Amino acid sequence: MRLGINLGYWGAGMDGDNLAVAQEADRLGYDVCWAAEAYGSDAPTVLTWVAAQTERIDVGSAIMQIPARQPAMTAMTAATLDSLSGGRFRLGLGVSGPQVSEGWYGVKFDKPLARTREYVEIVRKAMTRERLSYDGEHWTLPLPGGPGKPIKLTVHPEREHIPLYIAAIGPKNLQQTGEIADGALLIFPSADHLEETAITHIRAGREKAGKTMDGFDVCPTLPLAVGDDVTGLADMFRPYTALYVGGMGSRKQNFYNQLAQRMGYEKEAAEIQDKYLSGDKAGAAAAVPHQLIDQTALLGPVERIAERMQAYAAAGVTTLTLAPAGFTLDERLAALRAGTEAMERAGLA
Repeated sequence: MRLGINLGYWGAGMDGDNLAVAQEADRLGYDVCWAAEAYGSDAPTVLTWVAAQTERIDVGSAIMQIPARQPAMTAMTAATLDSLSGGRFRLGLGVSGPQVSEGWYGVKFDKPLARTREYVEIVRKAMTRERLSYDGEHWTLPLPGGPGKPIKLTVHPEREHIPLYIAAIGPKNLQQTGEIADGALLIFPSADHLEETAITHIRAGREKAGKTMDGFDVCPTLPLAVGDDVTGLADMFRPYTALYVGGMGSRKQNFYNQLAQRMGYEKEAAEIQDKYLSGDKAGAAAAVPHQLIDQTALLGPVERIAERMQAYAAAGVTTLTLAPAGFTLDERLAALRAGTEAMERAGLA
């Protein structure tokens, strides 16, 4: 099992430290540094900044939002980043959610699975540097009856195959991800529930494509906080968990809420959502069960974190992405070093 880090969203208040965190992860031998985007900072700009000031670590988008860009533009960005970084780019894609897709980008959130499949097919075809033509339900290239003609990418990526990941939560999306991608980006992963909530669906997709799990990167992100007070550390993440389970989506369409329900927290997920959507964010945070946070984060002393890492490796995780928590840069850097120490103690390094 490999280690990665996730810088989250640029503009979240820790921007001055993020580069130092990425550079320390590079020095410690972490495998990949991910950056996210929602409706603030964009991922490619952040990743370019990080890649230019690191030496070995891969940089990856977790995610570049599908409704934000035409697929050919995403292929251009991926090829450029891979070239500039010396072959260190990983392309992570996701459909985002209906509120962002329709409210921010003005793109209808319909048939997300079909759109993702077509998008991936176009991106992959463009990056082969073939002349690009495509006839699908959502994209037709070139447009018929006009001056457009099939053209090809002029940039040469560093590698023939840039690893492509998809952020997936629901069973159908996970299955399709196993079928068409090189890796899955997972959120709120519990080692105890990973088989039924994710791996079994990914495996079904791999089998549908005539493939095994060999070479497929199962890549969940977990908050990391080091210390002796596990309860106090968990409380740090109550607002974060409440935001996703309660407010990241509508009452009818919240993928994170549905995931919490599949993990056995039906009643609690409903209460969190009710309070969050009514404006009681503090009440929503208070309603998050300690066990849910503890199951989906790495909390405690190094020895406890090492045991949890062993459980994730046994559950099928191949890249464990850490989001090191701390109120200062020194605390975040210490968490990174603790992650490395825990991997060594777990015998996974």
